[in-house]
Amino acid sequence: MNAIRSTHDNTALAASASGSEGGELTGGLTFLLAAVAGLGVAALYYTQPMLAVMAADLRVSPAALGAVPMLTQLGYAAGILLLAPLGDRLDRRRIILAKTATLAGTLAVAAFAQGITVLLAASFVLGLAATLAQDVVSSAATLAPERSRGRVVGSVMTGLLLGILLSRAVSGLVAQYFGWRAMLGLSAVGMVAAMVPVWRLLPSLRVTTRLPYGELLRSLGGLWRRHPELRRAAWAQGLLAVGFSAFWSSLALMLSAEPFRLGSAAAGAFGLAGAVGALAAPLAGRLADRRGPAWVTRICSALAVASFAGMLGACWLEPRAQLAAMALAVVGFDLGVQATLIGHQTIIYGLDAEARSRLNAVLIAAMFAGMSLGAGLGGVLLQAAGWKGVMALATVSSAVAFALRLPRGSRP
Repeated sequence: MNAIRSTHDNTALAASASGSEGGELTGGLTFLLAAVAGLGVAALYYTQPMLAVMAADLRVSPAALGAVPMLTQLGYAAGILLLAPLGDRLDRRRIILAKTATLAGTLAVAAFAQGITVLLAASFVLGLAATLAQDVVSSAATLAPERSRGRVVGSVMTGLLLGILLSRAVSGLVAQYFGWRAMLGLSAVGMVAAMVPVWRLLPSLRVTTRLPYGELLRSLGGLWRRHPELRRAAWAQGLLAVGFSAFWSSLALMLSAEPFRLGSAAAGAFGLAGAVGALAAPLAGRLADRRGPAWVTRICSALAVASFAGMLGACWLEPRAQLAAMALAVVGFDLGVQATLIGHQTIIYGLDAEARSRLNAVLIAAMFAGMSLGAGLGGVLLQAAGWKGVMALATVSSAVAFALRLPRGSRP
């Protein structure tokens, strides 16, 4: 009887929530959501171009600081699995505000850290709180009308992706001239400033389930078993993330060594090249509305494979030619990986309107598990096999992701 009542309540809640979709989303609110998503997720990546600078200041080896991006990604993956599902049970507006405040405080703690232990602990908590970006994306998908959901998700994801890519450019530049602590402190101030417009403009969002927290988490497994398209999207995006993260987490260390001997600003400049790709990512949302999201995932994952393979081949060029080839390839693989993510999100948001936060949680957790694996393997391969090893990993993992996106009859 309780199960019947629970099902009835959840159906009513879902219908109520569905009825409000599209009624409160304006262009200004879409822009705000894109900006907040970008600021939140950027906190995950500030440290990547600054690792060499941080190692010198804290008097530890760059290899030891490789645990910072790894723990940040692990924290994000854990937050996606443990916290993001709450978006179906609680008002996402309150969740976003609470996580924004937590993120601001954690960034401040990291900025004043005097030892690696505090920094590592802060990195994990930072990852947990940065999951506010995914709450923002789910909120946009809920508020958007179905006919334009791909476009709206694409617009908000563009803000998120620009946050990822520009964070590296900004942090590399700030760290070189003002120090890494200044960058983290500036980010903390930015998060505090973001809370005001969110509090004033973001409407409360109706919950879609009354499942207790434990059942909510257990339902993730049910969603995984019930939806083969969710499994396919999660595996493919996770594999693309391995190569994506291996590149970005190893880049600063590679550029600081022979024959390049470049500083953190150079590593950050590659983020600007990647931003060009992210700016084109909204096209993926529009194409998903017109041609279908599965088509987008096939084309864009193929672009990622070609870009990583091109960088692998460029390893045999002279240094300046290699850097030029890398800058070009960064545009390609960033566009490919991010546009594939938009296609995957469009696919899963159409599977079950009652469970969008949980569906997104599974997809993004898989992606950040891949990112954590890529960050760890990237550092190991850079030391053991050089940049060729890192690029070989990225090429192979993205090729497997592309194979997963092929129509069933076309797969090898």
